[in-house]
This record gives sequence, structure tokens and C-alpha cells, in this order.
Amino acid sequence: MRKFQQKREWRDILQSKPVLILLGIIIIAFTWNVYGLLTRMQETVKNRKIEEDKITGLRERKDKLTADINNLKTENGVEENIRDKFGLVKDGEGMVVVVDDKDQANAVKAAQSSGFWSFLKNLFK
Repeated sequence: MRKFQQKREWRDILQSKPVLILLGIIIIAFTWNVYGLLTRMQETVKNRKIEEDKITGLRERKDKLTADINNLKTENGVEENIRDKFGLVKDGEGMVVVVDDKDQANAVKAAQSSGFWSFLKNLFK
């Protein structure tokens, strides 16, 4: 009978309000930590995706630069690079240079943005 009473005492202690409140606080603390862990894990997944994209971009850039280096090792590649950088042409070839007329563009802008007075001035020109 005494053993039964000792078991009942432990059950009463474990089911008391202070112990239940303490257990509730511990459960809330664990839940809060798990939520924080999940939030950090999602952020880590996003950061990993960003870094993988950067790595992919860098690999593509490396491949392009390697191809450019291999192209520069050939005579045609060197010639093409010099033509692009310095605007040179071979003998017998012609070059067309397109130049924008800035004065004409400014005049059109001024005519459009001016008001009534500029209309009168332009009328008597």
C-alpha cells in the first residue's frame, strides 16, 4: 500500500500547476527555437540559390574568356580584335562611320519644349 501511495505522490507532483507551467514554458521555448531554425534554414536555401546562380554566371564568364583567349591565339582572332578595338580596315575595304547630328536633335527638343514665345520667334525666322 505504501508503494502505491509513493506513486501517487509523484503523480500529484508532476500534475501540479507549477510543474505544468514549467513544462509549458519549456515547450514554448522549444517551439520558438524550432521556428527560428526553420526561418534560418529558409534564408540559407535562398542564399544558396543566389550563390549557385553567381557560380553559374562565373563559369559562363570563364568559358567565354577561355574561348576569347583561344580565339586570340589564332591569326584571324588577333586581326578581328584589332579591327574591333581600333576601327581599322584592310586595304581595299571601305568603312562607314555614322555620326549623329546633335545640333539638329537639340533644335527639335528646343522647339518642342518651348512655349508660345518661341513659336512666335520661329514664325518670323
